[in-house]
Amino acid sequence: MAGFGHGTRRYPRSRGRMRSRTGPDRATLGIIGLVCAIAGFFTLSIVLGPLAIVCGWLSLGRRWTGSRPLPALIALILGALDTLLAIIWLAGSTGAGNGWL
Repeated sequence: MAGFGHGTRRYPRSRGRMRSRTGPDRATLGIIGLVCAIAGFFTLSIVLGPLAIVCGWLSLGRRWTGSRPLPALIALILGALDTLLAIIWLAGSTGAGNGWL
């Protein structure tokens, strides 16, 4: 006889039954990455682009196989494009006499 909360089931979301929920879930990371990638086109692209890449990669589960959530894939692609455009813009802004050589 189990009574007063001392049952045999314990907590249904205990560590043994489901994965650990210590950080944000993958859908949230995909949306955060997508927002960072879109905002990176307007401001701080050299910072927000790599952040979008990292969020998209973590949202994909650090692998390319399997089902891919669409916001994570878009965040990864737009973050890479954002970072590339920021590097090109920074390299082009050095001018003719102020470059590396």
